[in-house]
Amino acid sequence: MRKVLTLISAIALTACLEPQPEPDVKEIPISEFTIETLAKGFSAPWSVAETSQGYFVTERGGKLFRIIGNAKTEITGLPDDIYVAGQGGLLEVAPAPDFDQSKELYISYAYGGPKENGTALLRASLKGDTLENASIIFRASPPKAAASHFGGRIVFLPDNTLILTLGDGFAYREEAQNLDSHLGKIVRLNRDGGTPSNNPKLGGKPQIYSYGHRNVQGLAYDRETGNLWEHEHGPRGGDELNLIKPGQNYGWPIATTGLDYNGAKISPFKTYEGMTGPVHDWVPSIAPSGLAIYRGDMFPKWNGDALIGGLVSKDLRRIDLENGASLGETSLLSDLGERVRDVRIDQSGAILVLTDDPENGKLLRVTPK
Repeated sequence: MRKVLTLISAIALTACLEPQPEPDVKEIPISEFTIETLAKGFSAPWSVAETSQGYFVTERGGKLFRIIGNAKTEITGLPDDIYVAGQGGLLEVAPAPDFDQSKELYISYAYGGPKENGTALLRASLKGDTLENASIIFRASPPKAAASHFGGRIVFLPDNTLILTLGDGFAYREEAQNLDSHLGKIVRLNRDGGTPSNNPKLGGKPQIYSYGHRNVQGLAYDRETGNLWEHEHGPRGGDELNLIKPGQNYGWPIATTGLDYNGAKISPFKTYEGMTGPVHDWVPSIAPSGLAIYRGDMFPKWNGDALIGGLVSKDLRRIDLENGASLGETSLLSDLGERVRDVRIDQSGAILVLTDDPENGKLLRVTPK
């Protein structure tokens, strides 16, 4: 493996400005939908979650809000060591599966400072508008010195464990193949931060569930099929939608369809023996963020399909999934001209969309016309 990474590093020094084809993407006009603005005025919002006690929205700058009707209330009690720089800051908010009883929220964020930082996971109980009994149950290690690629998406599995995504740190991409590092990994934890006994036994970090990832910005568990899905940013091209299986190596940076930002080849390999390839990839990049597997009655033809926010593409992408395979792609909401940071399905089957803007991010509810 070390020889392969050395070969890749050498090849990356050679410029290779290969043309990247545009994908064949259908488009549905915004006139087909009814769009309601539930809240606005967010500064760089990152994550939205629906509960019986309102919507929770994070801002990357370090604020957490609850929205009930027209009221937007800031939640206090967040940790003091949130590192807001580059892509770092306050990331995901995820209510526990038993939130109505436990009032537990799980919150991911970038910790540390310019020379040593990483991704942390907080568990706390909500009392009124304050987080109490807060504890840091996980910190990715080793820390890094780049303010990029923190991952941070969270989902809960039916066995009461949780999945947390971790980025490769951008300048540390070879660490995605190092099983003694959390960088470029997906980890599985118990709700108290402990390691499940049936995790894959892969290396020196027992929390690792899968590896070979770049920067996972979307994560969703489909309870109907039992499939765990994620998507991650490539560099110039090479964004991926992956079906996650425990113990699998997803290839980064050994196998990728993307180029480096300077046009150099990152790797000579688009696929590599023993590594799992994507179900769907994007060349050029759409910069995906947020992921939901649609289940509901409002859009019955979309059941089982993936909905993915596009930051660069400024739209919502629907991937037609059948038996774990991609059959096509559709662009939605491109008429809005908004960067989409997060997407969820609410209890009624409507689509929640969180738009990314430094001053006026919005929480939208999308239903059929």
